[in-house]
Amino acid sequence: MAPTFKVSLLDYGAGNVRSVRNAIAENGYEIEDITKPEQIAQAKVIVFPGVGSFGSAMKVLKEKGFDGPLREYLSDCKRPFFGICLGMQTLFESSDEHEEGQDAIPGLGVIPGKVIRFDSSKMIVPHIGWNGRILHQESPVLQHVSPSEEAYFVHSYYAPITDQNKEWILTSTTYSGQPYISAVQRGAVVATQFHPEKSGSAGLRVLKGFFEAVENGTLDKTTALSVDPKAETTLVKRIVVALDVRTNDHGDLVVTKGDQYDVRENHKEGVVTGRGGVRNLGKPVALASRYYEEGGDEIAFLNITSFRQGVIEDMPMLQVLEEASKKIFVPLTVGGGIRSYSDPASGQTWSALEVASRYFRAGADKVSLGSDAVHASEAFIESGGKKNGESSIEMISKVYGVQAVVVSIDPKRVYVKSKEEVDPKHVVVELDKGQEGPEGERLCWYQCTVKGGREDRDICAVTVAKTTEMLGAGEIMLNCIDMDGQGKGFDIPLMKAVSGAVTIPVIASSGAGKPEHFTEVFEKTAVKAALAAGMFHRKEVAIESVKANIRKNHLPARTTIASTS
Repeated sequence: MAPTFKVSLLDYGAGNVRSVRNAIAENGYEIEDITKPEQIAQAKVIVFPGVGSFGSAMKVLKEKGFDGPLREYLSDCKRPFFGICLGMQTLFESSDEHEEGQDAIPGLGVIPGKVIRFDSSKMIVPHIGWNGRILHQESPVLQHVSPSEEAYFVHSYYAPITDQNKEWILTSTTYSGQPYISAVQRGAVVATQFHPEKSGSAGLRVLKGFFEAVENGTLDKTTALSVDPKAETTLVKRIVVALDVRTNDHGDLVVTKGDQYDVRENHKEGVVTGRGGVRNLGKPVALASRYYEEGGDEIAFLNITSFRQGVIEDMPMLQVLEEASKKIFVPLTVGGGIRSYSDPASGQTWSALEVASRYFRAGADKVSLGSDAVHASEAFIESGGKKNGESSIEMISKVYGVQAVVVSIDPKRVYVKSKEEVDPKHVVVELDKGQEGPEGERLCWYQCTVKGGREDRDICAVTVAKTTEMLGAGEIMLNCIDMDGQGKGFDIPLMKAVSGAVTIPVIASSGAGKPEHFTEVFEKTAVKAALAAGMFHRKEVAIESVKANIRKNHLPARTTIASTS
């Protein structure tokens, strides 16, 4: 049956809403953008994908004159509305997502309660990844989704369950023992803390249930359920697939993989097959689509060469993101050269925030900062630990939230025989048996590099991780030059040292060659996700084989269920 309405999208200009647009289109609906306040009253169905920080969202709503009409639209809960992430949080009375010393920021005030921050002394913050949902109501919105299917969350703030708002709760979720509201519904007003547009097939089916219920007039037909007060959900271990993307000699973007960072320095066409050398492994969108279908939990596009000539006009990478987000409904990260930039030809300058904004609008959910983050750490330490608001990390996280900023660290081992021979500012790590240096050294420190591993810096990986967290990074992608491309496993001592030093999630990278390597890093360290590239590209190991091994060892992994028509 053809849709009987257009979906009015409240896009206030922050973050990646392209995926929301694509998810709506995937369900067969046309979109009408809300650009004027009067369009809100005329809308048949409103979807509000809030991205970024609470303060930024409310500020823009007020500046555009949307806040009053939106409160009126929501007032009797009879008009169809679907809020996503911040689109749910803004429904509450206020939020603590503000600068220290400031008052709570008022919200739309539709739902009683204040949005507060997860306690980073008790858990890793942000809450990033795939988690479950405990049903509080039966709703047509969830009719096509199995209770066992996880949804994708990415947030530092949450709405607590109270007596005043418990009748609103559609689902709740627990994170490190903390229960919170993960979806609400009253009448025709629905909102989720999770991102349906990033929750794979399950998320698309949540939107399908919502639109179908609007069509047939059953959206408000909900039934309260009894809830076990002891029920808990589980955050699964994430499997991230990375694609090293570069421009080949014909100007096409291709995915390549080398050994120990060769790919980041080699501009020639790779023709070597198997391990050893740089190899072209296909076009990025097609490969990324394959990984999505095979159950990859996140996909990272790491642009390794073309940014050297330019950043803001790197149109091929923007096109890759735009095309990928049309059919890939899991989180997308883009990295490589995201920094403040001046065009030598025109003299025009763009800030790191403007550069990142282009990629968010093209379909990225997160940006990964590498060399720029190392330099920001050095400047932060040199200043005596004072923030100036000018680093890429600070600028981007202030507008888009810390969860949008990933710091990619590329360290290498510097073997030493004793701690005394190392500058005390560096963290010295004891190596496992069998990991000794060339002269039998059992100790090392991890020296950070920049420019794709080509330049060493006098700062260690633990220090960069801790300082970038203070500056506003929401996640660490932790590589290791010594392990990269070797297929012998992740650098466990490095992963332990960094994941134990920060309170933000760490993604283990470099060295995976078989499913057991993922299980090992999850069992022995506090990392929340693990990444691989070559072993998946070459089809040496299937993503599902990795997840099967994780489950076999009693660790949680996301289950993918085929879409139902």
